[in-house]
Amino acid sequence: MGIFSRFSDIINSNINSLLDKAEDPEKLVRLIIQEMEETLVEVRTVSAKSIADKKELLRKKQWLADQVDAWEGKAELAIQKGREDLAKGALAEKLKFINEGVDVDSELDAIEDGLQSLEGEITQLQQKIAEAKARQKSLVARQKTATTKLKARMVLKGGSVEETLSKLEGYERKLDELEGKAESFDLGEKSLADEIEQLAKNDEIEVQLAALKARVNAKTDGQN
Repeated sequence: MGIFSRFSDIINSNINSLLDKAEDPEKLVRLIIQEMEETLVEVRTVSAKSIADKKELLRKKQWLADQVDAWEGKAELAIQKGREDLAKGALAEKLKFINEGVDVDSELDAIEDGLQSLEGEITQLQQKIAEAKARQKSLVARQKTATTKLKARMVLKGGSVEETLSKLEGYERKLDELEGKAESFDLGEKSLADEIEQLAKNDEIEVQLAALKARVNAKTDGQN
């Protein structure tokens, strides 16, 4: 059909190899998809016209067949009436329509061949579009990942993270000093509850000390 002449380099090539050679693969794949989709619309338009032509020829073929039958009937009638001259004229008209029918059949065969070719081209083009779109998604995902990695590496290598952590450590040190100053005001000062609690602890210690002395004395007496 010649409709792919301006596009044969893409149709007949491997999209992956084209992308490998491109300086901007994502831009190239967008252009490829756009070109193929525009061509697909063009091919379908041609297909629609061919289908319409086929239907018109089929109607014409049926009309010619009806004319052949009609002139055949007229020739028979002329013979029945003894008019051989009219029968010959009717047969000549019948032959004319038969020949036209042969021409129509040739046109129909050509259109059918063209439609089959277009159908194959449409299928091939749709496969190429699907392949290109799959690569486009992959490229976009890879670009996002690469961009994110690059940003992370730039942050880590640029020292901004270490600088931020160092500032946080300094701030924590200042907080420690501030809390220490606040706690220093409480040193040497005990509340009534604290003193009573300390007395209780002292009594407990005295009890445990007396028990310890008793056990030690008992052991000593036993050894003597």
